[in-house]
Amino acid sequence: MQRTRFGDMACSIARTLDVIGEPWSPLILRDVYVGIDRFEQIQSDLGISRKVLTERLKWLVEAGVLERRQYDTRPPRYEYLLTAKGSELVELLMVMVAWGDKWLATEAGPPVLYRHRACGEMSHVELRCSSCGGSMRAGDVEVLPGPGAAA
Repeated sequence: MQRTRFGDMACSIARTLDVIGEPWSPLILRDVYVGIDRFEQIQSDLGISRKVLTERLKWLVEAGVLERRQYDTRPPRYEYLLTAKGSELVELLMVMVAWGDKWLATEAGPPVLYRHRACGEMSHVELRCSSCGGSMRAGDVEVLPGPGAAA
């Protein structure tokens, strides 16, 4: 099935979806982030078909968010590592986790917790203004056309 391409749109959301907008990709990135970084491990954890996983991993490597590195030669075996670009996508996933924990968690609570290494406290991600450090929620922002906006 031909995948809709969003990469040429003058929209950063569309361009991001072009890279990770298919449902398996964020889950693969999540797995690699937590150390599930080999094909068999990812396949077992997600229950994804080998064909789909092969396609997704190839796409994520081509998009520059994962790096494929050989760890054994007989037979050739590979592990997947986050690139700098991929690590920043994990930060986006952490914002999704905060939303899911708030709106979709069961009575048992969130499935994972985040401990901030700098202070040792359990925490969650919050959006902050890069200039003043203030809260940056949807109602706090005015959206203006940027230099790359469509005509």
